[in-house]
Amino acid sequence: MFMGQEDTRKEATAEEILTLANKMIKSDYDYMDGMHADSVTQNGEVLVFKGEFFLDNDGLPTPKTNAVFNMFKKVTTVLSKQYKLKQ
Repeated sequence: MFMGQEDTRKEATAEEILTLANKMIKSDYDYMDGMHADSVTQNGEVLVFKGEFFLDNDGLPTPKTNAVFNMFKKVTTVLSKQYKLKQ
C-alpha cells in the first residue's frame, strides 16, 4: 500500500481464496474445460495463482497456455485488491 494508506483488504485462507478464484474462473466468458487454480501464494501485495498450464509433451506452450495465463492474471488483479493471504 502507499505510505500512510490503510490496507483495507480482507484476510482469507488459501482455501477461501482458491474457492473464490475457481468460482471466478468457471464463470468467466473465456473459461476452458480444465482451467483451475491449484495453489495461491502472497508475493508482496499480489496474490499469485498456479495451476495446470496445458503444456505439450515437450513442455512447450499450447494455445490453451496463453488463455490460462490471462485468466490467472485477471483473477490476480481482482482478488489482490480485495484479499490478502492469512498468515
